[in-house]
Amino acid sequence: MPDSAERPRRVTVDPDGPLLVEGPVEVVGDDGTVFTSRRFTVAICTCRRSRTYPWCDTSHRRRVKPGGGQARTTDSPERDPAS
Repeated sequence: MPDSAERPRRVTVDPDGPLLVEGPVEVVGDDGTVFTSRRFTVAICTCRRSRTYPWCDTSHRRRVKPGGGQARTTDSPERDPAS
C-alpha cells in the first residue's frame, strides 16, 4: 500500500487496549502474512488474545483476575502499591 503524502497516519496508544490506527492499513505478521483493512480506523490487537488477530475483538476485556475475581477491564499487570 503506498504511503500518502497528504499527512502522517495517526496512531493512538491505549495502555489497556489496542493500537488505534487511521486506515486504510496493511499489517505484516511475524510469518510474513499481510493483513489489509480499508476501514477509516483499525484496532490492532496488542495482547494476542484476539480470535481475529491482528485485529482487536476486545478479548482483552474478558481477562479474569488470578484467584477467580471479577473480570478486569484492563490488560495491565497488577501492581504492588509498595513498589
